[in-house]
Amino acid sequence: MAGAETQITGPDYAYCEDLVRRNDQDRWFASLFIPQDRRPHIHALYAFSLEIARVKQAVSEPLLGEIRLQWWRDALDGKNAGDAKANPVSAALLDTIARFDLPKARLLELIQARLRDLYVDQMESVSVLESYLDATCANLFRLAVFILDSEEADTGLAVARHAGMAYGIVGLMRALPWQRARGALCLPTEFLQAHGVRPDEIAAGQTSAALCAALADLRALVRRHLESFDARLRSLPEQSKPAFLPLSLCNAYLQQMEKRGYDPFKTIVELPQWRQQWTLWRTARRWG
Repeated sequence: MAGAETQITGPDYAYCEDLVRRNDQDRWFASLFIPQDRRPHIHALYAFSLEIARVKQAVSEPLLGEIRLQWWRDALDGKNAGDAKANPVSAALLDTIARFDLPKARLLELIQARLRDLYVDQMESVSVLESYLDATCANLFRLAVFILDSEEADTGLAVARHAGMAYGIVGLMRALPWQRARGALCLPTEFLQAHGVRPDEIAAGQTSAALCAALADLRALVRRHLESFDARLRSLPEQSKPAFLPLSLCNAYLQQMEKRGYDPFKTIVELPQWRQQWTLWRTARRWG
């Protein structure tokens, strides 16, 4: 970790920050409460996640997506050093990995989960969904903890799963309008069927009482994960806590979904910028 305390500037990290700011405002606003010397590295991590998450939308067929994801695997393994250094996201990420000794296995799990996205548009069960979110959203929290406080990372890693489950499920519910538009549905089909939600209702974008009941139970699951996280918050080292700030927005999104007139296939669940910033600021003060 030599030199990790040095504040980083440069076009690669600036590119990553701009990418996150334009495509993931929740995490970008939350990053403003992270110490300045670690913030560029957090941006590099989030930019990497964005790059591999949008591979499916960027290619016309799965094989092309596999090629892109393999490029990232090779970059992490040092097999295409020249190309990796020419790509601003991979250059910043590799520098971050070297400075903080990030576990590459976590990054490879993220890539593998996105490989699944190329071929499967649905989650078969809650357990499959949880495995997916553990590899994606929870791993982002774990890696952020390594960047902020690698010496005391174990405690943060223990609560990252609850954070990933809560934040990830909220994200999937928020994405329902876009999922249906492209014929995908990341909510677990086993769970929906148990509530009596028919496939033709989903295909037609019909908001039935059964679907509302299923989504209400998913929101309850999110709140249970949030409660488990809150119960462990005091055990977190102070330096690790900012890694979890995006989680503080979950309750506000859940409340939006519980308002009268909410249609999971049509309502865009978002917060005004002032409320995002205020919620994050208030949480940062409460956790500090």
